[in-house]
Amino acid sequence: MVIIRQATEGDLGSILTIYNQGIEDRIATLETELKDEVYMYEWFKKHQRRYTVLVAEVNQCVIGWASINVYNPRSAYDGVGDLSIYIHRDHRGKGIGKQLLGKLEKIGMQHNFYKFVLFTFPFNTLGQSLYHRAGYREVGVFQNHGFLEGNFVDVMAMEKLL
Repeated sequence: MVIIRQATEGDLGSILTIYNQGIEDRIATLETELKDEVYMYEWFKKHQRRYTVLVAEVNQCVIGWASINVYNPRSAYDGVGDLSIYIHRDHRGKGIGKQLLGKLEKIGMQHNFYKFVLFTFPFNTLGQSLYHRAGYREVGVFQNHGFLEGNFVDVMAMEKLL
């Protein structure tokens, strides 16, 4: 059984491992340098209250995490949150992301978010299928938006009105 709950500082090692897998696998982020404990601790301090972090846990083992991130610091965008969802390699495609996303949306509405946005690679079809099934729409594709492994990559923007 999967348990979705608020992340704690004690989860940061697992969150770090899963995030670094996403960086290594080159399917979910333009980040290229692996993160360390100091980075994750500082990141976690910025994700309190409405900018929350959730974890998915099976048998007391964190297998995924999701966060609401600041989309833009301007007050006009206070109701828009940017999403991140990362699942451990061994658990991708098993519905964990769907559970995290559903809980994140409920928390977002409780904290006066009216819209979630996210950015994904057009070739990340597994991630896109999760978001499409949850009602997210493709806004557009930024061409040559980042540089990864010596090549330009496109980035797709998606959104959902909560």
